[in-house]
Amino acid sequence: MDFGRSQHVLRWGGISLRISSRAAVVCAVLVVLCAIGAVAALALGSYAVSLPQLVDVLRGADDSFARTVVTEWRAPRALAAIVFGAALGMSGAVFQGLTNNPLASPDVIGFAAGSYTGALIVIIVLGGGYASVASGALLGGLATATMVYLLAYRGGITGFRLIIVGIGVAAMLGSVNTWLLLRADLEVAMSAATWGAGSLNGITWEQTGVATGFILVLFVGTCALGSSLRQMQLGDDAARALGVRLEPSRLGLVLTGVALTAAVTAAAGPIAFVALAAPQIARRIARTPGITLVPAACTGAALLLAADAVAQHALPSPLPVGVVTVVIGGGYLIWLLIHEMRRHA
Repeated sequence: MDFGRSQHVLRWGGISLRISSRAAVVCAVLVVLCAIGAVAALALGSYAVSLPQLVDVLRGADDSFARTVVTEWRAPRALAAIVFGAALGMSGAVFQGLTNNPLASPDVIGFAAGSYTGALIVIIVLGGGYASVASGALLGGLATATMVYLLAYRGGITGFRLIIVGIGVAAMLGSVNTWLLLRADLEVAMSAATWGAGSLNGITWEQTGVATGFILVLFVGTCALGSSLRQMQLGDDAARALGVRLEPSRLGLVLTGVALTAAVTAAAGPIAFVALAAPQIARRIARTPGITLVPAACTGAALLLAADAVAQHALPSPLPVGVVTVVIGGGYLIWLLIHEMRRHA
């Protein structure tokens, strides 16, 4: 048996996922690494919790201060890092699969900036709470996606045109976001700017729970379109010959991809570059012929959990996780640009 090429079909309800044996093993390893990372996230910190004490807390047998630290402060953050990283990884896989371009991700083509704009308008202009901010981020992301989609549409969508239009829209929205911060009261502007760096600091069970429920629904919807995405990576003509309704499928994937990014932005702010790097890393370690959703989601979860650990514990002072992902992702983006230029030279 060719370990890298043998495939399994996973069926759940009306959804079927085709995954190679190697990709399945990679996903299993990443899940184990996430579990180990989550345990470390619950135990490490200025208030260290030993492994036996952690087991007692999780069993409900420890009512000390450690229970508050683990269950109320660290557990929602660890869960958020895993779920949000998976959402960003899957969102990046959607757009890179649609465009057949490794540079396509929500933070590059403007959708994350649109979600940030929507959230900023609610925070600064309307002064709403978490539910309002979440709605603003979702509406902002969808409005931006609609704008980019309409501007890039010329009898269909090509990856290069979508990326160029998206970069232009992202630049304009960046100016709008800066203007919104400059006109706001100092205290509100500082809070919004800190949140805009992408941070899991102070995230609560309420925020994590609402976002996780929404993201899980989107996971199901995206996976339901996974077969169409896989066929569209063969080219529009081949996908059409296989019975794929191109524009409805493409529109559905764009909507779910934007909603995944908006859900993360609403809860934690715009966390950059995870959506860009995760699908390509997953493709290389799983050795799949194209972009695949589940390995990208697992890779995104592991990346964001690791980045949050670095942001909390490996630096002289804790930083928002978005700062770490920007540094790592910026280096990755430079390498990717050089690699793509050499490949097309």
